[in-house]
Amino acid sequence: MTSKPEQGEPSPVADERLTGAHDLALAALHEITAADTVGPAAGYTLEDDGVVSLRFHTRLSGYPGWFWTVSVAVVDDSEPTVLEVELLPGDGALLAPDWVPWATRLAEYQAAQAAAAAEDADDEADDDDVDDEHDDSDDDDDEEEDEPKARFHAGDLDGVDIDELDADHAPDHRADGDDADGDDADDDHADDDDDDDAEAYDDDRDEGDRSY
Repeated sequence: MTSKPEQGEPSPVADERLTGAHDLALAALHEITAADTVGPAAGYTLEDDGVVSLRFHTRLSGYPGWFWTVSVAVVDDSEPTVLEVELLPGDGALLAPDWVPWATRLAEYQAAQAAAAAEDADDEADDDDVDDEHDDSDDDDDEEEDEPKARFHAGDLDGVDIDELDADHAPDHRADGDDADGDDADDDHADDDDDDDAEAYDDDRDEGDRSY
């Protein structure tokens, strides 16, 4: 794998001594990792100043898409030498999230907690409103049940006295004739008493006359 030059610039040529220095690169890798963690060669990248980065597949678990990278160079026209050894991600590699300072993470956590608390408070307020509406509905039902209904009992119908209705609509059994007859009977009785008194007086007089 080689880097592509920008348009308009001549393609740099990699030193064949560097692109073929796999044994040197593997020796450097084995100093920092076990041999069974290093896979086959995966090309190279031409860096600035003629440096070449040789790449090898990694067999480390948890690092898919990563490459062991050994940077080699030629200094003062001498033999190739190792500059740096590292494990670098390739295209599409699984990467850890960017590092965030603790103060920033703490502030974000506190803001998230405050937002969650506010949301819980809003939910509780909504639940209280629903409970209040339910209580009001129950109160209305209770008021409807407490409203006075038509009561049927002796004497009253919805507060109206049946006895008064009977008195107003009952026929007058005492007719004028009955009153007159009653008065005539009283008069007849009085006349009979007067007749009895007169007869008694006459008898007394007759007895007085016979005494002489």
